[in-house]
Amino acid sequence: MSLKLLHETETEDPILSVVNLIDIFLVIIAALLITVAQNPLINPFNKQDVTVITDPGKPSMEVTIKKGEKIEKYKANGSIGSGDGEKAGVAYRMKDGSMVYVPEGETPASAPALAGQ
Repeated sequence: MSLKLLHETETEDPILSVVNLIDIFLVIIAALLITVAQNPLINPFNKQDVTVITDPGKPSMEVTIKKGEKIEKYKANGSIGSGDGEKAGVAYRMKDGSMVYVPEGETPASAPALAGQ
């Protein structure tokens, strides 16, 4: 009989229910911390600048830029960009992968970087 009474008092102890709830909350908190650590935009310990592009090339494209603690969002409106301006020069990709910019009005022969290429 004493074994049966000992077992009944253990199952009726309300502290065990509280301990189980605390364990569940600790697991939930750990999962949330892991999620925050893996997200580069909301991670407070990430000191790098981050650019995230969602749906690239589609009308619903979004660009999110994080510089320090400042976050900027740009949304595409589906139309082609336009504006006032004029051609400022020409950029050339060299064989080694580098880029050379030649301002408008200069000929490639007068640009020393392009003379031997």
